[in-house]
Amino acid sequence: MSTKPLKVSEVNNYIKKVFAGDWLLSNIKVEGEISNFKHHYSGHMYFSLKDEKGKIKCVMFKSDNQLVNFQLEDGLKVVITGYISVYEREGDYQLYAKKVEKSGIGDLFQAFEELKRKLEAEGLFEPSNKKDIPYMPRKIGVVTSSTGAAVRDIITVIKRRFPIADILIYPVLVQGVQAPKEICEGLLYLDSKEDIDVIITGRGGGSIEELFAFNDELLARTIYNMETPVVSAVGHETDFTIADFVADLRAPTPSAAAEIITPELNKLKEDLNNKLIKLNRIYFYLMENHNKELEYFRKDLNYYNPINQLKDKYQLLDDLFRNLLFSMDRHIIDNKNKIENLHSKINYLSPISSLDRGYTITLDKDGNLISNIKDMSINDNISLIFKDGMIEAKVVKINRGEFYNE
Repeated sequence: MSTKPLKVSEVNNYIKKVFAGDWLLSNIKVEGEISNFKHHYSGHMYFSLKDEKGKIKCVMFKSDNQLVNFQLEDGLKVVITGYISVYEREGDYQLYAKKVEKSGIGDLFQAFEELKRKLEAEGLFEPSNKKDIPYMPRKIGVVTSSTGAAVRDIITVIKRRFPIADILIYPVLVQGVQAPKEICEGLLYLDSKEDIDVIITGRGGGSIEELFAFNDELLARTIYNMETPVVSAVGHETDFTIADFVADLRAPTPSAAAEIITPELNKLKEDLNNKLIKLNRIYFYLMENHNKELEYFRKDLNYYNPINQLKDKYQLLDDLFRNLLFSMDRHIIDNKNKIENLHSKINYLSPISSLDRGYTITLDKDGNLISNIKDMSINDNISLIFKDGMIEAKVVKINRGEFYNE
């Protein structure tokens, strides 16, 4: 006898009734570590509860989580009181939390905090040690899984924004025991290539244990000692790993990392064109100003030209020479007139001119002029000079007293 097939929804509904009828599952306490915690905008909380061997999905509705007096987060070890049921639409069974109590910090989270404190104390997170990210990388290295969404997002963003950049992908495991070693090998290989300008390493989102490969101490020290700048892009914006702290730059997501390290080529071209227009405008403005200055300097140079100034000096010299000649002629004429006047006066006052008027000049025997009768004695030999000659005479008589013609 064959049974009638059930619909999927009927199966899920049946299982839900089975869970509801189990006294243990309807009121249960479960201890474990929170991972992949999400606080939805509706107010409901979604997370997983795990231990070293298993994991169970959990949900805590807004009406219940408002009574929680501490912050739920990845790595927190808690005891949850609630019930197990089935979410019929997805066919998933999950723990519906009614009450949450702290149990302690999870082992992975504690290991994360201890390593973080250790490396921070050693200075591996110091901003001064971080290298600059190149503005326009010619070749970009990527260390991540070759099959995940992260590598596709990185390639898509780079090719959209800056298609002239080359991409070299080093595929690695991004979770599991071997993941840290492979990531280190990929980083070191790309660091040895001289043409790699920047390296992105990371993966998509996941739980704390899925991201824990990027909390490895060897990986942190490898990134710190790299010559090439490293961008860490692990998980989502709320996820933080040791690689994020030690890398030269932390990106919230892999696609964000690709955007951060690449300029937008179209915008670069637009900016370059605008700058070229501005440069041409400045160039013509400067040329116009320089031409005006050159014209001004040309006029100025022409005015101050030594040759022109020398010509002016020649002319000035000619003028000065003419003035000098005129002054000399004037001076000569004036002096000539003065000499003629003096000559006339001298001639008028000269004893020789008096001879023309009938007078004589009397000299003693030594040729000295005798102007006074007192200077002569009887029998003195004297000379009398006339206009037309001289006679020698002897004093025979002296009449003393004034002599004049009435």
